[in-house]
Amino acid sequence: MTAPLIDPFARAITYLRLSVTDRCDFRCVYCMSENMTFLPKKDLLTLEELDRLCSTFIGLGVRKLRITGGEPLVRRDIMSFFQSMSRHLQSGALDELTLTTNGSQLHRFAAELYAAGVRRINISLDTLDADKFAKITRWGKLQNVLRGIDAALAAGLKVKLNTVALRAFNEDELFDLTAFCAARGMDLTFIEVMPMGDLGEEDRVGQYWALSDLQNQLAGRFTLTEL
Repeated sequence: MTAPLIDPFARAITYLRLSVTDRCDFRCVYCMSENMTFLPKKDLLTLEELDRLCSTFIGLGVRKLRITGGEPLVRRDIMSFFQSMSRHLQSGALDELTLTTNGSQLHRFAAELYAAGVRRINISLDTLDADKFAKITRWGKLQNVLRGIDAALAAGLKVKLNTVALRAFNEDELFDLTAFCAARGMDLTFIEVMPMGDLGEEDRVGQYWALSDLQNQLAGRFTLTEL
C-alpha cells in the first residue's frame, strides 16, 4: 500500500488520532461512569503493533499524529512508543507528533516528551477550583495537573487547554480561565458538553452551556477577531 489516503470528498487524509488505551486515572462525570469495565489488556494492540500501524499510515500520507486515550500517559512504557515515533520526525516523514492528556502524569514525562520531538500538547482542564475539580473528575487532584502544566511549559512545550463549558459549574470561571492561560502564553479552547454513553444520574440538559452565550460574555470584555 503506497497510494495516499483520500476521503469521499477527495481530500487527502493527513491527520491521525490514535487511542493507545481506554484506561484513565480520572472518572470525569461527563465522560465515564465511576465503576468502569475496561478492555482486557490482551485485547489491546501492543506498542510494537501500534508502531507498525502508525508507520503504515505515515507511509500513506499522514503528516500529523495525535496520541490520545483514555489517558495515554497511564499506559505502561508509553514513552518507548513516543521515542520510536520520533524517527519519523527526524526523517521528515512526519511533521508533528502531539498528545492530548489530562495532565495528571505530565510532571513525570514532560521533558521526555520534548526530547522525543513533541512540541505542543492539549491538556483537559475544566476548573481552577480544587474542590470542583475533585467533584467533576471524581478521582483527580488539581495540584497534580497544575504541576504538570508547569513542567510542560518548563520543558518548552506549547500548551493548549481544552475546557468543557458546563452551565452552573464553570460559568463563573470564564474570565479566570482566560486570564490563567493568557498569563502563561497558553491557548484555550471551550468545548460544548455532549452525552457519552449511559452515565446514569448526570443531567446533560442542565449542564449544556451554548458556546454562543460564552462568546457573547467574552465579547463584553474583549475585542474578538474572527479567524
